[in-house]
Amino acid sequence: MNVFPTKLERLSDGQLRIEWNDRQQRCYTVQELRKACPCATCREKISQKGTRRAPLLPIITEAEMKPLTIARMKPVGNYAYSIDFSDGHDTGIYTLELLRELGRPV
Repeated sequence: MNVFPTKLERLSDGQLRIEWNDRQQRCYTVQELRKACPCATCREKISQKGTRRAPLLPIITEAEMKPLTIARMKPVGNYAYSIDFSDGHDTGIYTLELLRELGRPV
């Protein structure tokens, strides 16, 4: 059986809730989704973690100082969603399989 979302809802606390066609519901924090971004840039940053010395005083952009939110979420074909975050990051394509693994059951 193929599972697919039947309802997406942004909750008052900023979380995302997805209801799936098998009636399972999962909740996702915005930070969890951003941290799990599957794009090439994010995967490279994760793989290089610990190989370079971090700057003593990292530069933080204005967008990074604001609470992270989902600015937009749109389907990509019948297999994924593209999520645009308030920090300007918008290159991750979250497959339905990945979304099903992330989050926590409600």
